[in-house]
Amino acid sequence: MNQHQKKILVIRFSSIGDIVLTSPAIRCLRQQTGAQVHFLTKQAFLPLLEESPWIDKIFTIQRSLGEVLPALKKENYDCLLDLHVNLRSLRVRLALRCKTYAFHKLNLEKWLLVQLKINRLPDKHVVDRYLAAAAPLGVRNDGKGLEYFLPEAMPLPAQIPPGPYIAFAIGAAHGTKRLPREKIAAICSGIKCPVVLLGGAKEQQDGAFAAATAGPHVSNCCGQLNLHESAIVLRNAWKVIAHDTGMMHIAAAFKKEILSIWGSTVPALGMYPYFGKDSDNRSKIFEVNGLPCRPCSKIGFEKCPQGHFRCMRDIRDADIIRHANQPEA
Repeated sequence: MNQHQKKILVIRFSSIGDIVLTSPAIRCLRQQTGAQVHFLTKQAFLPLLEESPWIDKIFTIQRSLGEVLPALKKENYDCLLDLHVNLRSLRVRLALRCKTYAFHKLNLEKWLLVQLKINRLPDKHVVDRYLAAAAPLGVRNDGKGLEYFLPEAMPLPAQIPPGPYIAFAIGAAHGTKRLPREKIAAICSGIKCPVVLLGGAKEQQDGAFAAATAGPHVSNCCGQLNLHESAIVLRNAWKVIAHDTGMMHIAAAFKKEILSIWGSTVPALGMYPYFGKDSDNRSKIFEVNGLPCRPCSKIGFEKCPQGHFRCMRDIRDADIIRHANQPEA
């Protein structure tokens, strides 16, 4: 290593979507500053980063920062880019005592929108806010959008049907960000081409219900694929249907046509599909506008606080089906 090469530590502990959304900042840091880029995250999210050509070293934690702080101190970083901004990242900043740049989480503005339905949020995607935090380092948005790196020569899972298919990522960390399974099944029933359902183990039963209800053109892969396998299914899909989740952002990294479905959260929070300045915005947002209770949270709840769940139940299945069946423009 050139002894004058700078070394920068980037912090983002979680989660899937948030880490994928850091990819433009990481790429621009590495390409535009020439510095070594190190990344600190949780062990569970290592697969999201380990194939990136822009990251020189990754540090992970399972339970506590004590697992990595001694090693981080030995790196003698020139500066730190905090893209998480919580008590844990503050502890790292205090321990390393180097110049720090941090992104603005806009917690007050988010509180106003969720609690009082007053929107003072800037019309600025979180990706651009990440890049703004790195701007003092000479970093500028290169317009190329998100990236997701797969291992070389990784095959498509054997259970994926040949020919064009739609990937439907039915999962979400919180219940109010997921369509009821009856609506998932109804949408699948109306789609003319093969449909591949993606999700974790907790979505297996909903996926099985949708596949059994909708017909043999629906393949339930929930709980059967790891993160990279799910990503390659998204990459090879004709179109992607997804909730406000990490799978939506991975699909955006592959520049797919995305039909994104929004319940308790809203695109105004700055986490809608991001394609970059040099790419076509190939997404369609489905949401119920005008509900006085929406958004009820910036991340979601397990159940609707009002009990009616209109933010999802009132979404028109026919609208999603129509766009899913439309030929590519």
